Amino acid sequence: MATEQEKNRRTAEQLRLIDDDFLRLYFNDNPEGVRFILSVILQRNDLKILRSETQSEYRSLAGRSITLDIYAEDQLGKKYNIEVQRSDAGASPKRARFHSSMLDTKLLKKKEKFDQLSETFVIFITENDVMGRDLPLYHFDRRCEETGEYLGDEAHIIFVNGAYENPNDSIGRLMHDFKCVHADDMYNSELIERFRHFKETEGGMSEMCKLIEDRLNEEKIDAIKALLMLGKLTREEIANSLNVSIELVDNVANGKVA
Repeated sequence: MATEQEKNRRTAEQLRLIDDDFLRLYFNDNPEGVRFILSVILQRNDLKILRSETQSEYRSLAGRSITLDIYAEDQLGKKYNIEVQRSDAGASPKRARFHSSMLDTKLLKKKEKFDQLSETFVIFITENDVMGRDLPLYHFDRRCEETGEYLGDEAHIIFVNGAYENPNDSIGRLMHDFKCVHADDMYNSELIERFRHFKETEGGMSEMCKLIEDRLNEEKIDAIKALLMLGKLTREEIANSLNVSIELVDNVANGKVA
């Protein structure tokens, strides 16, 4: 029977860039990688990314929080949020709207003028063609219904069709690479070297396995919390049903594990 470590390694070996855990690890502290995917999506060769980070948490005044997959800023002060959404339900237009609004709440300091708001791009990379028109990209900007003129608020929302894999198109090649398991199957040399690090070196694979282990632990803790809230099982019964230690259940129950 395979050990837990062996199972985690097999799971890690199958991860793709379109899987958000791997995406966040791959693009963490990787501004050049972020620059490359933005240059493809926006069709720009002049981008210079000054700052990028993964798993940035934003919280609204009402208490609703989101964790951004990738947040970046360029040399002109423009802000970017890149999200991977494998579930169609997670790629709703209103979710994109919320992400856009959350970026804005962080961009103005007290007494700054509204005209100082930075231009923002919220980019959803979806596994399926959620818009159903078989296009590589879907750009959304506010415009006047009566005249067709753009509002010019510089808030942009873009959906990238992950199902689009035309090898003659830069978006198609990028989306192909996002769903590759092996580096040898990828088109873009700009992505391959770091991909090989995680998939083909012991150091990189150790990081991948740690990622899997942490996610599984989070899932176990969430399941323990849910069963504790139901109040129908003893702590021992919860431990047995989830195949976890009674110590972990006690720690969650006593608030020692977040």
